[in-house]
Amino acid sequence: MAKLDGTVALVTGASSGIGEAIARMFAAEGAAVMIIHHDDVEHAQQIVDEITAGGGHARPLGADVRNEDEVKQAFATARRELGEPTILVNAAGVDAAGIPVGDMELSQFENVLRTNLVGPFLLCREFVRGLAAANQPGRIINVTSVHEDIPRAGAADYCASKGGLRNLTRCLALELAEQGITVNNLAPGMVLTPMNQEAIDDPEKLKEQVASIPMKRAAEPTEVAELALYLASAGSYASGATFTLDGALSMNLGQGA
Repeated sequence: MAKLDGTVALVTGASSGIGEAIARMFAAEGAAVMIIHHDDVEHAQQIVDEITAGGGHARPLGADVRNEDEVKQAFATARRELGEPTILVNAAGVDAAGIPVGDMELSQFENVLRTNLVGPFLLCREFVRGLAAANQPGRIINVTSVHEDIPRAGAADYCASKGGLRNLTRCLALELAEQGITVNNLAPGMVLTPMNQEAIDDPEKLKEQVASIPMKRAAEPTEVAELALYLASAGSYASGATFTLDGALSMNLGQGA
């Protein structure tokens, strides 16, 4: 029996990178998956076609997670086409601008926070409301980053959004524990996704970037998906926690000082 048989999962950012790997793995384990993407219609449909061809169940849906009405509509569509979602994965995100705070426009800061923090808030809120009405337990998995803890110059927008998502997760874990809804973070370090396309395309750049990682390599998206699968299927007593996947990168803080 597949680990997620009979479940409905809504995965944002599911047309590439970590979100795609999670969506594919969940579908392979029996979940009906709503593939939420922003504007990558062609690839989202390709993912759905491949899942369906393999005997899985998925639907594509374009939505802007920053928009309250579009989030509500996404859940309405999922409920109509697949059933009540009992697993939510917030994997949609944008990277830092690489601009110091003194030079950053407010619009840039707000865009990153709306995508990486406000979006998950809107999705979690709609998810929780649906489960409460259906009197069902559920699982929330938020994809943060090692930068929820580790600051980076030129990334105040990104680091603030991921640190905020960490504490949103913790607050939700306290609020939802008695309803049987677990809420956890996945905090990857460097992962070979389009966000790191420059390193993927340039072996010398990749070698340079992984030099500070004790394991001397970046993660594959499927390695993050494997932990997401655990939290979605078996991690019934894990809540309010951050699960870091960074090849021991975080352990390097202060080394050589």
